Amino acid sequence: MASHNPALSERAFARGTGTSTDAMTIPDVVRASLALLLILIITGALGWQWIGDPGLTVGFPAWFWVGLIGALGVGILTVFKPNFAPFSAPAYAALEGLVIGAISRIYDYEFDGIVLQAVMLTIGVFAVMLGLYSTRLIKVTEKFRLGVIAATGAILLVYVIDIVLSLFGLDVPYLHDTGPVGIIISLVIVAVAALNLVLDFDFIEQAANSGAPRFMRWYAAFGLLVTLVWLYLEILRLLGRVRS
Repeated sequence: MASHNPALSERAFARGTGTSTDAMTIPDVVRASLALLLILIITGALGWQWIGDPGLTVGFPAWFWVGLIGALGVGILTVFKPNFAPFSAPAYAALEGLVIGAISRIYDYEFDGIVLQAVMLTIGVFAVMLGLYSTRLIKVTEKFRLGVIAATGAILLVYVIDIVLSLFGLDVPYLHDTGPVGIIISLVIVAVAALNLVLDFDFIEQAANSGAPRFMRWYAAFGLLVTLVWLYLEILRLLGRVRS
């Protein structure tokens, strides 16, 4: 099996085998995913409150960066140590929730009601992609998989280049544009993020069918959460550009 998502890689599942006699099932992953989402929502509400009035602050507070770096660190740890997932995945959800809550509060301050719109659209996209996958209207062929992986890698590369350029006061042309080109770019990125969900569904199903150990349900849920967070943030950015 191959996966676009570093959190859902074949080697990661291989590292988890042999540590449990119970096999992971799809209902296990569903329950673990709901638990992580609940944690993210709770800490997201805290992040929303702690950010205060964005109109009276300059930049993000220190705890935001602690949460961001902490989430990144815990996420990397989970990728390389899948057996830690029952503990690290909830920690990641908690830290990421603080970050998402803060970002959402700032967007909502500037564009009233935009967060609810982004949440509803994220749920809608998730439901549509799950339906398309379940009914096999979208089939995960090798060409499909490689295409989505290539597109995702290209987006990641552009983001890395943009971060590096930002250190010198520059940015990637049109990436932050609020005009038609910027909106089209955002639409493309949202589409790629949505297609990543299909690969997540496919890989989780294959892992369950192949008898991955039961504790890996937390690892699979973590990988799915990573994609959902990315999708939500991209939809939030898209709506912000449309409303600018």
